[in-house]
Amino acid sequence: MITVATWNVLHRVHAENWGEDVLKRWPDEPERIAAVTARLVGRAEQVIALQEVSGDQLASLRLALTDRTVHTLRYPRVPSPRQGLCSLRDPGEYLVLLVNGPSREVATESFEDDRGKGALAVEVAGTLIVATHVSGDQRRTRQLARLAELAATPPGHAAVLLGDFNTERATVASALGTGFVVADLPSDALPTRPPTSGSASPWIDHVVVRGAGVSGTAVESAYGLSDHNLVRATVTV
Repeated sequence: MITVATWNVLHRVHAENWGEDVLKRWPDEPERIAAVTARLVGRAEQVIALQEVSGDQLASLRLALTDRTVHTLRYPRVPSPRQGLCSLRDPGEYLVLLVNGPSREVATESFEDDRGKGALAVEVAGTLIVATHVSGDQRRTRQLARLAELAATPPGHAAVLLGDFNTERATVASALGTGFVVADLPSDALPTRPPTSGSASPWIDHVVVRGAGVSGTAVESAYGLSDHNLVRATVTV
């Protein structure tokens, strides 16, 4: 079994550009960064995928999570404020995998049609783990097709996709195709992305498996630290 989790921790520049409510609760970004890191330090999952990680947040994670291997993809696109100056020392945006135990990086790539989204793949205990962040428009069709290619492991090998897919479960399952199972959430699960005015489906963060079973999927509140809640599950290979 491999325990996994995925969480979009919200890049500060994106929060400012979109006027997220998180800014009201956490006006001081270093304090929010420290709180996000503290939330992750105590987690027991063997693999944790993070999206929208700023360079400042990544530095905090590296200092605190010395018992984990930190795999990263830095996107070519650097978020820029629409107004004012950026308060971050490193405004770069990263896709991150935190792994407890041996792991091997397999692939990193930003999507050709969105240089601020992509995929990061590592091998953990013979299983391919792919962290991803997918665009929220029609570009997702090509991106999901690419993810299906990345996760096309040889027979007898399992793959797990973790991330913010920016669309509901049925669309992800249809686009990835036969062999992929998108974990279903309990009927009373919290939204993975609490709805705002005009927002799409509130369940857009997913755990997807191929050649494996998935159980115990649940959503945990981020308590205002991010505009997304954390999703966790147990994968049986």
